[in-house]
Amino acid sequence: MMILHIDMDAFYAAIEQRDRPELRGRPVVVGGSTGRGVVAAASYEARRFGIHSAMPGRRAAQLCPEAVFVKSRIEHYAEVGRQVRAIFCRYTPLVQPLSLDEAFLDVTGSERLFGPAATIGRRIKDEIRKELDLTASVGVAPLKFVAKIASDVNKPDGFVEVAAADVIRFLDPLPVSRFWGVGRVGEERLHRMGLRTIGEVRVRKLDDLQRSLGSWGEHLWKLANGIDERRVVPDRSAKQISHERTFADDMTDETMLRAVVSYLVEQVTRRLRRHGRQAKNVSIKYRRDDFQTFAKSTTLKTSTHSTAEIYRVAESMLVEMRKREPRPVRLIGVSVGSLSGKNAPQQLSLFDQSEGETNQREVDKIVDQLRDKIGEQAVYRATSHQWIHRK
Repeated sequence: MMILHIDMDAFYAAIEQRDRPELRGRPVVVGGSTGRGVVAAASYEARRFGIHSAMPGRRAAQLCPEAVFVKSRIEHYAEVGRQVRAIFCRYTPLVQPLSLDEAFLDVTGSERLFGPAATIGRRIKDEIRKELDLTASVGVAPLKFVAKIASDVNKPDGFVEVAAADVIRFLDPLPVSRFWGVGRVGEERLHRMGLRTIGEVRVRKLDDLQRSLGSWGEHLWKLANGIDERRVVPDRSAKQISHERTFADDMTDETMLRAVVSYLVEQVTRRLRRHGRQAKNVSIKYRRDDFQTFAKSTTLKTSTHSTAEIYRVAESMLVEMRKREPRPVRLIGVSVGSLSGKNAPQQLSLFDQSEGETNQREVDKIVDQLRDKIGEQAVYRATSHQWIHRK
C-alpha cells in the first residue's frame, strides 16, 4: 500500500496572497481582528513572529504590528478546496479529506496507470501550482502515520518520500511531539518517563508503556514500530464518522465539556447530511489526565442525522461518564456509526413524529445553508457557544 498525505501550505493566507499580489511576502493574518477575534490562519511570514491559528487577534497584532489583517472568506476557500480535491480525484477515488486543506490519498491501485506513488505526488504538486498558483507539501509512505509526518517535515512546498524499508530509520530520531495527537501535556508526560524520541518509545517494553499509559501506550508503541493498519476511507464509504479535540490544558469545567461535545456533534452531523448518510449508533470517548481512556456507546431506535437528537444522546452519555470518572479530561471525541447507505430514506413514524422533530430538521437545513454561504464558524448552536468563543 502507498499513501500520500497532501497538505496545502498556509491555505487561507496563501489564497489571499495569490488573489492580492500586493500581499505577497508580507505577514498576512486571516481573521482575528485586533478586537475580540481569533486568528483563522497566518502566512509563513507572519508565523515567523510566533503568530498561529486560534491566537487572539490582539496578541497577533502585538507580536507583529506590521501584520496585515484580512477578513476570512470561508466560502471562497471552500471553493478552492473543491478545486484541489478535483485534482486529487484525477489520480484516485480513494481520497479521505481531513479538512479543506489536507487529505490522504491511497494511490496503490493507480501506480500501473500513472507510475510510482512519488511520481503521482509530484504530478499533483505541479498541477496545484500551475492551475491554482498555490503550493502543497506532500508526504509519501506505506503508512498513514508516516505519510502525515513526512508532509510536514519540509514545509512549505515540501516533498518527502519514505520507503517501507526506511520507516524505522525515518521515525527513530524524531521527537515524541511528532506522534499524531500528542499535545503539550502528552509530550511532558512522555518526557517524565524518559521518552524524548520516537525511537526511545520503540525500544521501550510494551508492558511498561501499557502499565503507565494504558491503551494509549500500546497505540504509541505500535506507531513507533511502524505498525499502522488504518486505511484511507472516503466519507462516502466510511463505517463511522468522528471528530475529537485534544486540550492544551486538562479540562474539568462540566459546562465547557458539554459545549465541546455540542461542537463535535455539529461537525459530525454536518458531515452526515453533506454525504446523505444517517447513523444509528452514537459513541463518546474521553481521555483523562492520567491517559486512561473511557468510551460509551448507544444504539438509537431509528437512524438519524439530526444534530439535536445526536447531541441529546451524547450529552446524556457524557453526564453519566463524568459521574463515574470525574478526573480532568485531556481529550474528548464523538463518533457515529452503523451508517445508512448514501441518500437512504429516513424511517419516520406516523405516530411518534413530533412538531419539534420537524422543526429541528428545518433548523439543520437552514444552518447548513447558512454555513455554506457565510462560513462554518458563522452559525452554531447556543450549546456550543462557550467552546466556539474559547477557541
